Amino acid sequence: MSGEQHLENLKEIRSIMEKSTRFLSLSGLSGVMAGVFALLGASAAYFRMRNFGRNFFNGSDSVSEVQNDLLLIAGAVLVFAVSSSYFFTARKAKKAGEKIWNKTSKNILLNLSIPLLTGGFVALVMLQNNLFVWIAPFTLIFYGLGCINASHKTVRDIFYLGATCLTLGLVNTLFLGYGIVFWALGFGVAHILYGTLMYFKYDRKS
Repeated sequence: MSGEQHLENLKEIRSIMEKSTRFLSLSGLSGVMAGVFALLGASAAYFRMRNFGRNFFNGSDSVSEVQNDLLLIAGAVLVFAVSSSYFFTARKAKKAGEKIWNKTSKNILLNLSIPLLTGGFVALVMLQNNLFVWIAPFTLIFYGLGCINASHKTVRDIFYLGATCLTLGLVNTLFLGYGIVFWALGFGVAHILYGTLMYFKYDRKS
Protein backbone atom coordinates (compact mmCIF):
# COMPACT_ATOMS: atom_id res chain seq x y z
CA MET A 1 0.00 0.00 0.00
CA SER A 2 1.44 3.35 -1.03
CA GLY A 3 1.72 6.31 1.31
CA GLU A 4 -1.01 8.14 -0.60
CA GLN A 5 -3.43 5.21 -0.29
CA HIS A 6 -2.61 4.91 3.41
CA LEU A 7 -3.40 8.62 3.89
CA GLU A 8 -6.72 8.25 2.05
CA ASN A 9 -7.67 5.30 4.27
CA LEU A 10 -6.87 7.30 7.38
CA LYS A 11 -9.05 10.18 6.13
CA GLU A 12 -11.91 7.78 5.44
CA ILE A 13 -11.62 6.20 8.90
CA ARG A 14 -11.58 9.64 10.50
CA SER A 15 -14.67 10.66 8.50
CA ILE A 16 -16.53 7.52 9.60
CA MET A 17 -15.62 8.14 13.24
CA GLU A 18 -16.76 11.78 13.07
CA LYS A 19 -20.10 10.82 11.54
CA SER A 20 -20.67 8.22 14.27
CA THR A 21 -19.93 10.59 17.17
CA ARG A 22 -20.85 14.05 15.84
CA PHE A 23 -23.92 15.42 14.06
CA LEU A 24 -22.48 17.16 11.01
CA SER A 25 -25.69 17.82 9.06
CA LEU A 26 -26.55 21.03 10.89
CA SER A 27 -27.30 23.54 8.15
CA GLY A 28 -25.85 27.04 8.09
CA LEU A 29 -29.07 28.27 6.47
CA SER A 30 -30.97 27.27 9.60
CA GLY A 31 -28.80 29.68 11.59
CA VAL A 32 -29.34 32.45 9.05
CA MET A 33 -33.12 32.06 9.14
CA ALA A 34 -33.15 31.84 12.94
CA GLY A 35 -31.23 35.14 13.00
CA VAL A 36 -33.67 36.77 10.58
CA PHE A 37 -36.68 35.73 12.67
CA ALA A 38 -34.91 36.90 15.83
CA LEU A 39 -34.32 40.35 14.32
CA LEU A 40 -37.97 40.56 13.28
CA GLY A 41 -39.01 39.53 16.79
CA ALA A 42 -36.64 42.06 18.40
CA SER A 43 -38.11 44.80 16.20
CA ALA A 44 -41.65 43.83 17.14
CA ALA A 45 -40.72 43.74 20.86
CA TYR A 46 -39.04 47.14 20.59
CA PHE A 47 -42.10 48.81 19.09
CA ARG A 48 -44.37 47.05 21.59
CA MET A 49 -42.32 48.29 24.53
CA ARG A 50 -42.15 51.78 23.08
CA ASN A 51 -45.92 51.89 22.72
CA PHE A 52 -46.26 50.60 26.27
CA GLY A 53 -44.12 53.48 27.52
CA ARG A 54 -46.30 55.95 25.69
CA ASN A 55 -49.65 54.51 26.68
CA PHE A 56 -49.05 53.38 30.26
CA PHE A 57 -49.66 56.71 31.94
CA ASN A 58 -52.89 57.45 30.11
CA GLY A 59 -54.35 54.09 31.15
CA SER A 60 -54.68 52.62 27.64
CA ASP A 61 -52.09 49.90 28.22
CA SER A 62 -51.23 47.56 31.08
CA VAL A 63 -48.31 45.43 32.21
CA SER A 64 -50.28 42.21 31.73
CA GLU A 65 -51.06 43.16 28.14
CA VAL A 66 -47.43 43.81 27.29
CA GLN A 67 -46.47 40.53 29.00
CA ASN A 68 -48.88 38.59 26.82
CA ASP A 69 -47.70 40.36 23.67
CA LEU A 70 -44.03 39.70 24.46
CA LEU A 71 -44.78 36.03 25.09
CA LEU A 72 -46.65 35.87 21.79
CA ILE A 73 -43.71 37.44 19.95
CA ALA A 74 -41.21 35.11 21.64
CA GLY A 75 -43.38 32.09 20.86
CA ALA A 76 -43.70 33.08 17.20
CA VAL A 77 -39.93 33.57 16.87
CA LEU A 78 -39.31 30.18 18.52
CA VAL A 79 -41.77 28.34 16.26
CA PHE A 80 -40.47 29.88 13.03
CA ALA A 81 -36.81 29.47 14.04
CA VAL A 82 -37.19 25.81 15.05
CA SER A 83 -39.29 25.01 11.97
CA SER A 84 -36.80 26.56 9.56
CA SER A 85 -33.88 24.90 11.37
CA TYR A 86 -35.52 21.51 11.07
CA PHE A 87 -36.37 22.04 7.40
CA PHE A 88 -32.88 23.06 6.27
CA THR A 89 -31.08 20.54 8.47
CA ALA A 90 -33.36 17.68 7.37
CA ARG A 91 -32.79 18.67 3.75
CA LYS A 92 -29.02 18.64 4.22
CA ALA A 93 -29.11 15.32 6.07
CA LYS A 94 -31.24 13.74 3.34
CA LYS A 95 -28.85 15.00 0.67
CA ALA A 96 -25.94 13.43 2.57
CA GLY A 97 -27.84 10.17 3.08
CA GLU A 98 -27.94 10.57 6.86
CA LYS A 99 -30.72 10.38 9.43
CA ILE A 100 -31.62 13.61 11.20
CA TRP A 101 -32.91 11.74 14.27
CA ASN A 102 -30.20 9.46 15.63
CA LYS A 103 -28.32 8.86 18.87
CA THR A 104 -25.98 11.81 18.31
CA SER A 105 -28.73 14.32 17.48
CA LYS A 106 -30.66 13.12 20.55
CA ASN A 107 -27.62 13.80 22.70
CA ILE A 108 -27.29 17.28 21.17
CA LEU A 109 -30.93 18.02 21.92
CA LEU A 110 -30.50 16.84 25.52
CA ASN A 111 -27.34 18.88 26.07
CA LEU A 112 -28.97 21.95 24.55
CA SER A 113 -32.40 21.63 26.16
CA ILE A 114 -31.30 21.51 29.80
CA PRO A 115 -29.82 25.06 29.85
CA LEU A 116 -32.58 26.31 27.52
CA LEU A 117 -35.43 25.00 29.66
CA THR A 118 -33.75 26.39 32.76
CA GLY A 119 -33.31 29.78 31.08
CA GLY A 120 -36.89 29.73 29.83
CA PHE A 121 -38.19 29.10 33.35
CA VAL A 122 -36.05 31.92 34.75
CA ALA A 123 -37.26 34.26 31.99
CA LEU A 124 -40.92 33.48 32.75
CA VAL A 125 -40.36 34.17 36.46
CA MET A 126 -38.76 37.51 35.59
CA LEU A 127 -41.60 38.33 33.22
CA GLN A 128 -44.19 37.60 35.90
CA ASN A 129 -42.33 39.88 38.31
CA ASN A 130 -41.95 42.68 35.75
CA LEU A 131 -38.16 42.31 35.68
CA PHE A 132 -38.07 42.97 31.94
CA VAL A 133 -34.51 44.32 31.87
CA TRP A 134 -33.08 40.98 33.06
CA ILE A 135 -34.82 38.76 30.51
CA ALA A 136 -32.56 39.51 27.53
CA PRO A 137 -29.22 38.97 29.30
CA PHE A 138 -30.31 35.78 31.05
CA THR A 139 -31.79 34.23 27.89
CA LEU A 140 -28.53 35.02 26.07
CA ILE A 141 -26.46 33.54 28.89
CA PHE A 142 -28.44 30.30 29.11
CA TYR A 143 -28.61 29.94 25.34
CA GLY A 144 -24.85 30.46 25.11
CA LEU A 145 -24.28 27.80 27.76
CA GLY A 146 -26.58 25.44 25.87
CA CYS A 147 -24.68 25.89 22.61
CA ILE A 148 -21.33 25.40 24.35
CA ASN A 149 -22.69 22.30 26.09
CA ALA A 150 -23.89 20.80 22.79
CA SER A 151 -20.97 21.90 20.61
CA HIS A 152 -18.81 18.83 21.25
CA LYS A 153 -21.42 16.73 19.43
CA THR A 154 -21.55 18.85 16.29
CA VAL A 155 -19.47 21.37 14.33
CA ARG A 156 -17.04 23.50 16.33
CA ASP A 157 -18.64 26.74 15.12
CA ILE A 158 -21.53 26.17 17.54
CA PHE A 159 -19.10 26.57 20.42
CA TYR A 160 -18.08 30.03 19.17
CA LEU A 161 -21.72 31.00 18.60
CA GLY A 162 -22.45 30.00 22.20
CA ALA A 163 -19.43 31.87 23.51
CA THR A 164 -20.53 34.98 21.60
CA CYS A 165 -24.07 34.86 23.01
CA LEU A 166 -22.76 34.15 26.52
CA THR A 167 -20.40 37.13 26.32
CA LEU A 168 -23.13 39.43 25.02
CA GLY A 169 -25.42 38.30 27.84
CA LEU A 170 -22.79 39.01 30.48
CA VAL A 171 -22.03 42.44 29.01
CA ASN A 172 -25.76 43.14 28.86
CA THR A 173 -25.96 42.77 32.66
CA LEU A 174 -23.81 45.90 32.84
CA PHE A 175 -26.08 47.82 30.43
CA LEU A 176 -29.56 46.72 31.43
CA GLY A 177 -31.36 49.43 29.49
CA TYR A 178 -30.21 48.00 26.16
CA GLY A 179 -31.60 44.47 26.39
CA ILE A 180 -33.32 44.46 22.99
CA VAL A 181 -30.11 45.65 21.32
CA PHE A 182 -28.04 42.85 22.87
CA TRP A 183 -30.81 40.34 22.19
CA ALA A 184 -30.83 41.35 18.53
CA LEU A 185 -27.02 41.14 18.35
CA GLY A 186 -26.92 37.68 19.93
CA PHE A 187 -29.94 35.88 18.54
CA GLY A 188 -30.07 37.88 15.34
CA VAL A 189 -26.76 39.17 14.02
CA ALA A 190 -24.57 36.41 15.54
CA HIS A 191 -26.80 33.68 14.09
CA ILE A 192 -26.73 35.24 10.66
CA LEU A 193 -22.94 35.67 10.73
CA TYR A 194 -22.17 32.17 12.01
CA GLY A 195 -24.89 30.64 9.83
CA THR A 196 -23.40 32.28 6.75
CA LEU A 197 -19.93 31.12 7.74
CA MET A 198 -21.17 27.55 8.26
CA TYR A 199 -23.01 27.59 4.94
CA PHE A 200 -19.90 28.47 2.93
CA LYS A 201 -17.69 26.28 5.12
CA TYR A 202 -19.80 23.09 5.17
CA ASP A 203 -23.04 23.29 3.15
CA ARG A 204 -21.45 24.30 -0.14
CA LYS A 205 -19.09 21.32 0.07
CA SER A 206 -21.85 18.79 0.59
